[in-house]
Amino acid sequence: MLAFLLRLRTRAQDRFRLSEIHSTLVWAAVIGFVGACATVVFREGIATLQTLLVGRPGALVEMGRSLPVAVRVALPALGGLAAGLLLVLSRRWAGNAPSSDYIEAIAIGDGRIPVRYTVMRSLSSLATIATGGSIGREGSMVQLAAMCASVVGRVRHFDPERLKLLVACGAAAGITAAYNAPIAGALFVTEIVLGTIAMERFGPVIVASVVANVTMREFAGYKPPYMMPVFPVISGRELVLFVLLGIVSGVIAPRFLQLLDGSKRQMARLPVPLPLRLGLGGLGVGLLSIWVPQVYGNGYSVVNSILHEPWVWQTLVLVLVFKIIATALTVGSGAIGGIFTPTLFVGAAVGCLFGQSVHALWPAATSAPFAYAIVGMGASLAAASNAPLMAILMIFEMTLSYEVVLPLMLSCVIAYFISRTGGISMYDITLRRQREAEERLRLRTTRMVELIRPAETVLPLVASFKDLTRVFLEYPVKYIYIVDPEGLFCGVVALSRLTSAMLAKEDLEHKQAADFVQAEFRCITPDMSLNEALQCFMAHQGERLPVIRGEHDKTLLGVVYKSSLLDAFFKMSATTVA
Repeated sequence: MLAFLLRLRTRAQDRFRLSEIHSTLVWAAVIGFVGACATVVFREGIATLQTLLVGRPGALVEMGRSLPVAVRVALPALGGLAAGLLLVLSRRWAGNAPSSDYIEAIAIGDGRIPVRYTVMRSLSSLATIATGGSIGREGSMVQLAAMCASVVGRVRHFDPERLKLLVACGAAAGITAAYNAPIAGALFVTEIVLGTIAMERFGPVIVASVVANVTMREFAGYKPPYMMPVFPVISGRELVLFVLLGIVSGVIAPRFLQLLDGSKRQMARLPVPLPLRLGLGGLGVGLLSIWVPQVYGNGYSVVNSILHEPWVWQTLVLVLVFKIIATALTVGSGAIGGIFTPTLFVGAAVGCLFGQSVHALWPAATSAPFAYAIVGMGASLAAASNAPLMAILMIFEMTLSYEVVLPLMLSCVIAYFISRTGGISMYDITLRRQREAEERLRLRTTRMVELIRPAETVLPLVASFKDLTRVFLEYPVKYIYIVDPEGLFCGVVALSRLTSAMLAKEDLEHKQAADFVQAEFRCITPDMSLNEALQCFMAHQGERLPVIRGEHDKTLLGVVYKSSLLDAFFKMSATTVA
């Protein structure tokens, strides 16, 4: 049966051969669907937990207002305590697992995101958010979508480069599902995480974003997080005011991020266990909610209120200050979540205050304050993320108004350049780029020992024909590596050799790997340089080569992928050009 399946797969591949990029597009569509479903599961988890705690789901601010004062104070504290206990448990499970952060998994990792660790951290985030913690839910949504993509890629045995691209598609699907912005979701990943808009990478990310957006629209009750009013027509003279708004946002957004970082450092010094520290952060939010219930939750309902209802400026200032303090307490305590949404809240509030000020000074020639709130959201996001193109497209997709484009472009670009002098970013992009530059310098002296990966397709000399066909069916490879009982490399068994034997109807029942082994095969040693290894790959038609200890010690150490080698050369070339 295995032999028949192997022949069938070989003939199907010859007849319906898909290139790597075509198959990647197909998998990107799958990940778009899976990523959207992951965000829905997290969102429904929040609603379910709210129902269990207070009897009904809904906007967190309204939930907080309806609770007795004592319960309003205690709920975030208890949620923080539970979130801290889940974090402690996740750390015990993590062991030596790689970082769970999807940005690191894509930018500097191999695309692997641990499942149990990520799920436990997501449950911790869910406990914080559902009980009123002042933090965004989009971070965990994107993380879960990226984790699902990583799992799919690992099940399919994707090489590291394809796996990282698939994880990027999952992250884009998560952003799209969270904000109903497929173009901005794709730009978020390519501009911030991948750092390139090359079509080979941008294309699959776009496919995943579109599929995620279509999938979300099919769920009953789905609606975008922000309901944008119709943006007014802006006069030429008024554009100057949006330039000033960009300057204000460019100054305030980095200060907001610095406050969050400072809060993390200060609260980390508290001599208390992690669960108690998160509980104290939640208690602070609960106490603030006695005077300002709007500090509850991620701020979606408050931003929608700013966009659609008139606010007294004194109330808006009070809510802004208390919300910033609540976010600093939540983030500083170590809670898991995103600061994407809190940044949009700060931008909307600052923009609205700016709009009220200029409207009071120049009422006949300025738009309503909500127009400045909308542009302020984009400008604040551009300044905090160092990704102005993504910010522009996100607000444009939310409003679907061409009138917003000119003032939005001006404010976002001005805010971006103003904020760059602060040397801080929401995603630490500056530090990451510096690490990449240092890595490129290190690669000049890289040896193959740094690029070795585990060799998964290894069998002994006595492996049966059935074992050989099983491995070829499980892994999309051309060669199986054969070792003796001491682990010494003996050669390879080629897929083409087995296929020829089956087509020739040889008696294969009692055959072993030793009967098919090809002893002469090019190998790499750990001390080879990039140039020497590249010469080996140029003479080899394949994606990987085995690594042996040395010429006189043929112990199989693993494999080196061609994609890893070319990636090292690409980074080195980028350094040379710079």
